[in-house]
Amino acid sequence: MFDVFGTMTDWRSGVADALAGIGGRAGLRADWPAVADAWRRRYRPVLERVLAGELPWRPLDALHRLMLDDVLAEHGLDDLGTAERDALVQAWHRLRPWSDAAPGLELLHDSRVVTATLSNGGVGLLARLTKQAGLRFDCLLSAELAKSYKPDPAVYLRAAELLEVEPQRLLMVACHPDDLEAAAEAGLRTAYIPRPLEWGPDAERVDPPDDVDLVADDVIGLARALGATD
Repeated sequence: MFDVFGTMTDWRSGVADALAGIGGRAGLRADWPAVADAWRRRYRPVLERVLAGELPWRPLDALHRLMLDDVLAEHGLDDLGTAERDALVQAWHRLRPWSDAAPGLELLHDSRVVTATLSNGGVGLLARLTKQAGLRFDCLLSAELAKSYKPDPAVYLRAAELLEVEPQRLLMVACHPDDLEAAAEAGLRTAYIPRPLEWGPDAERVDPPDDVDLVADDVIGLARALGATD
């Protein structure tokens, strides 16, 4: 099972481009990559509020809109109207894949390995995103199916239940150590793929968790480590 935002797709460039395009047409100027970063940095704190019961559960698109409104106000971009804000939320449905993601999935598709997403994005979002990005998964699973969000262990265990396998037979693949640590605590196996450009060229290096089961350079390397052949 694969995390999607960051692990399989380049959210930063896609979101920054959407901000620049929509903001530019509205006559606004800003450091758009910085605005994209600020939007993404609100992600974990808002999800934590949902998991703590401070906010009701709602689809990720609704939470993205909540975060976006705060970010635009913070950066003096309040002139963007409802239609523009809705279009910006939809940018998360149209992210570009990392170059190794699609070929790596194709290798896995031709092997005995069954692939799935396990993302905080909703099922509809994932269906549109993976289709336009050319990412062929055998199954689309979402935290939405547990009416929760990662890193809640219920999300990982719900995926195991739906796939009808024991948790230890599932491999969670991500570039985010906290995702992998939570998956491991729920009894899953874990694999780390580094994405050094996820937060841009100046981002600090992110090391894998200490107890990760597998580290691969990319999805192609992961597929080969799992027995897929060209």
